[in-house]
Amino acid sequence: MFKPLSIFLGWRYVRSRHGNGFSAFISASSTLGIALGVTVLIIVLSAMNGFERELSQKLLSIVPHVELVSVNEPIRNWRQSIKKVQHEQAVLAAAPVIKMTGMLQHGLQLKAVEVRGVDAELEMQVSSIDDYIIAGKWLGLRVTDHNSNSIIIGSGVAKKLSVQLGDKIQLLLPPPQAGNDIKQVFSSPITRQVEVVAIFKFGGTIDETLAYIPLALASDVMGYASNETQSIRLKVADVFAAPKIARQVAYNFDHYVYINNWTRSQGHLFNDIQLVRMVMFIVMVLVIAVASFNIVSTLIMAVNEKQGDIAILKTMGASSQTIMLAFIFQGLVNGVVGSLLGALCGVYFALNLTDIMSGLEQLLGVTFLSGDVYFINYLPSVLHASDVYATVITALIMSLLATVYPAWRATKIEPAQVLGQL
Repeated sequence: MFKPLSIFLGWRYVRSRHGNGFSAFISASSTLGIALGVTVLIIVLSAMNGFERELSQKLLSIVPHVELVSVNEPIRNWRQSIKKVQHEQAVLAAAPVIKMTGMLQHGLQLKAVEVRGVDAELEMQVSSIDDYIIAGKWLGLRVTDHNSNSIIIGSGVAKKLSVQLGDKIQLLLPPPQAGNDIKQVFSSPITRQVEVVAIFKFGGTIDETLAYIPLALASDVMGYASNETQSIRLKVADVFAAPKIARQVAYNFDHYVYINNWTRSQGHLFNDIQLVRMVMFIVMVLVIAVASFNIVSTLIMAVNEKQGDIAILKTMGASSQTIMLAFIFQGLVNGVVGSLLGALCGVYFALNLTDIMSGLEQLLGVTFLSGDVYFINYLPSVLHASDVYATVITALIMSLLATVYPAWRATKIEPAQVLGQL
């Protein structure tokens, strides 16, 4: 694209520009602006990638990917149903679950919770809740002759009720089918005394709202037989394809079910991440654009300063294309230097973002992300090479566009008119 003469002239003009203080300042500001925009954009995209990774690997490790919930009657022979759905290629594991909303009482303290009745061993195949147990053991939830009424609660629930491992608390649950019978709406709740066999700490609101009980205890409360369950939970290979997989599995399921997936309960987090990614991308691209168009001012000043040189080159036979490419090359130097500098800084900060933010928290004595509010207490970062390439290419394209008009202006200079004024 660039001829040797164009490159020579462009590079000579770049070097001569350093002799003019104001031109050098405008040129440096455009280069630094492009570098700053590229750096920040790479960091933001990496942070959004990190939140996506944590969403898929941590939050969705205990949140059901897909749930098939019975419509009217419970799902019978759930063990056979689980074996059938596990034949689906996209399904990694399946487990029964019974969901209820109840209250936990200890002394005068009350706490509303979502109660999940689960099979302890099968639940470990679809959930990593066992990794977040901080007191007791997850398998303490298994039903034995000496332990039929057990419960596992979150650390937030334990703090609210002031209970510890081994304490006994009251579980209050509404009667089954209360919504279909007006007499049962006002009936007294079902109560069970349960023992805290484990406490988990995951982070966010989950610690404040979730409790696990044995599937047998939940079935007894709901009036189910031992081979019946309310719903079947699925763990899928691709969490972002969960809606499609849910429809496919439900279509081949031999029971009328409601189809539920994580995008309905936690999808707002994923949508927020995508929204922030899009907004920050637009904002940073505009920052790069503003910095790039400083090149216009630099080149217009250069064209005005080099009118005599341009006129002489034209009289010596230099083509308009050569002159235009020379000034495009001169402007592109700013874009290339700014983009490469920004890419190097962006990659460095993106790779070390978690450690840098942790250091700032310790230095300033503040917490940017609280584990009690969010499901993580650190700023994650995942660098994708495609983000770096896209950012650098975007900056280079904008830099190139900014050089076109001043370079075109240079070709319109009339040698006779300029030389006559000298």
